[in-house]
Amino acid sequence: MYMQTVQHMMQGTAREYREGNANLPYPPVAIGMHNTPPPTQAVNAGPTRSPTSTVMLNIACRNLANKDVVSKSDPICVVSIEKRMGNTSKYEEVGRTEVIRNNLNPDFAKAISISYYFEEVQRLQFEVYDSDSSSSNLSKHDFLGRTVCTLGSIMGESCGRYEKDLESASGTGGAGKIIVAAEEMSACKDMACIELRGKKLDKKDFFGLSDPFLVFYRCNEDNSYTAVHKTEVVKNTLNPNWKAFKIPLVVLCNGDYSRTIKIECYDWDSDGGHDLIGEMFVDINLLKSNPHYSSELINPKKKSKKKGYKDSGHLEFVSFSIEAIPSFLDFIRGGTELCFSVAIDFTASNGEPSLQTSLHFSNPYQPNDYIRALTAVGKVCQDYDTDKWFPALGFGAQVPPDYKVSHQFSLNGTENPNCYMVDGIIQAYSAAIKAVRLYGPTNFAPIINQTAFIASREEKSNLGKKYLILLILTDGVISDLDQTKRAIVEASYLPMSIIIVGIGPASFDAMEELDADKEPLSYRGKLAQRDIVQFVPFRDFSQHGVVSGESLAKAVLAEVPQQFLSYMNKHGIKPGTYA
Repeated sequence: MYMQTVQHMMQGTAREYREGNANLPYPPVAIGMHNTPPPTQAVNAGPTRSPTSTVMLNIACRNLANKDVVSKSDPICVVSIEKRMGNTSKYEEVGRTEVIRNNLNPDFAKAISISYYFEEVQRLQFEVYDSDSSSSNLSKHDFLGRTVCTLGSIMGESCGRYEKDLESASGTGGAGKIIVAAEEMSACKDMACIELRGKKLDKKDFFGLSDPFLVFYRCNEDNSYTAVHKTEVVKNTLNPNWKAFKIPLVVLCNGDYSRTIKIECYDWDSDGGHDLIGEMFVDINLLKSNPHYSSELINPKKKSKKKGYKDSGHLEFVSFSIEAIPSFLDFIRGGTELCFSVAIDFTASNGEPSLQTSLHFSNPYQPNDYIRALTAVGKVCQDYDTDKWFPALGFGAQVPPDYKVSHQFSLNGTENPNCYMVDGIIQAYSAAIKAVRLYGPTNFAPIINQTAFIASREEKSNLGKKYLILLILTDGVISDLDQTKRAIVEASYLPMSIIIVGIGPASFDAMEELDADKEPLSYRGKLAQRDIVQFVPFRDFSQHGVVSGESLAKAVLAEVPQQFLSYMNKHGIKPGTYA
C-alpha cells in the first residue's frame, strides 16, 4: 500500500537544522533501512572515451572597437564549442573570461580549459562583448567581434599561439584581433599560497600616492608571457599589503617549478591606462628555498632613460607555501561515498499514462524518456555507491489509499524508499505509475529540503564521508520557484548536488535560472555559497527516437566533481581523514 508523505513532519529549513533551531519540514523517508542486498550484479557502463589531454586556453585581444562614449569598452570573451546531433549543430558555452574595464587591448587572466580529442574536429567559437551590466545574458551586452576555428588549428600553430582577425556583426573585418595561447595542462595538483607586500613604491598620482595592484604572468613555450592572475587594488599607498591568495601551479607555471614567472606592479587608473611601476622575475624553486624572497621592482623605461636609476620600490613575499590539492578521485579512493537518490515528476502535465502521447507511457518496445534519463545518469552514479541502495521518490501525485496529493512518496509503496540499483528504481517506477493518479502542482522544495535534511545529518556525523546527488526528472514549469530558490541556497552549504533533467517539449526557463552557471543563485539577497545545480533538457540528447545516453550522462554529471571539490575545500577536508 502506498504511503502518504512521511509522518512526523518537522518544521524549518536546512540552515535552521544546522543551527539547531528547528527541523526540516520533510525528514528522510526511513533512510538507512537497507535490506540485505541481492547478489552483486555486473554493471555495463558502456563504452567510454578519454580525451587525449586537457588544454588551457589563454586569451588576449588587440584593437577592439570602442562602444562606450565617455570611456572605453569593457571586454569579455565567451568561448563555445560546437555540439552536433545528427544533421544539426549548435554552440554550447564552455567558459568565459573575466571583464576587463576600459581596455581595448585586454589580456584576460582567466584561462579556459577544454578536453582535447585528437581524433575529433572540435570547432570553437570565440565571441567578444563589451560588458554593459552584471547580467549573464549576452544579448544585454554590445557585440564586438567573433571568430570560429578548430582546436586542432590552435594546437597546430607554432608553440600553440594562434592569431586571427575578429569579424564584426555584419560579417566583415575591422573588429580587432584575438590571440589564443594554448598549452597542454600538466597533471600537477599543487597549489601556491602567496601573500605579498610592497615597500617604497614610486608615486604615480599627481594629487595622491599610488593605487597599486599586481599582475602575474606565466612564461609560455615561445618565451612570451600570459597574464594568469591579478590582485586587488590597494588605494592611495606606497606600502601596500595585498590579500593572501591561492593559485594552482598548473595555471601559474604549468607545474614547472623552474619556469619563469613575471610579476608586474601597476598604479591603477580609472580610465584603464594603468601606469607600470615596476616588474620582477621569480620561479617556484627560488620561492621554495626562500619563502620570504624580496626583490627590487624595475621599470625598464625609467632604467633606460634615467641615469643613476636604482629601482621603483621593492616587492616582498610575506609568505609562500605549496599545498597539494586532492582530486575528485583521491577522495573516492580515500573512502568518500556518493549517495544517489531520484525524484520523479508525477504531475498531470505529463499526460494520462495509458495514452501514447504521455511522457509516462509504457511502450513495450522501448523505454520512455524518464527511464532513459534515469538509466543514463544512474548507471554512472551507482558505481560510486557502496551498497547500491538508492532512495527513489515521486512528487505531484495523488497517492493511495486516500489519494491525497503528495510531494514526496516512495516509489516502491513502502515506508522504506530504497531500491536496489537502477534496475530496482525502474521496477518501482513502473509499479508506481499504475498505482497513483497524476495531479500537481510541480513543487521541488519538499524533495530538495528532504535531501538537505539527510545531507545535514551526514555532515554532522560523518563530515566528508558521504556526498549526496539528487536527480530530479521533471516535465514542466516549476510551481514553487521562490521556495525552491531558498531550498537550493540553504542546501549549497551542505554536501550535496542537484541534477535536473527536463523531460518533454516544455519551456524550462526557470531551470536555467536555478542552474546558475553564469551568476550565483540568490534568495532575498542571500547568495548560494556554491553552485550545486546542473540542468539539461533531455531533448538535446534525443533525435528521431535515438538517445545518446553517454552524452546525456556526461552533460549532467560534468559539474559534479568540481561541486564536490568546492565543498571539500571550503571545509578543509582531506581524502581519507574521515575513514
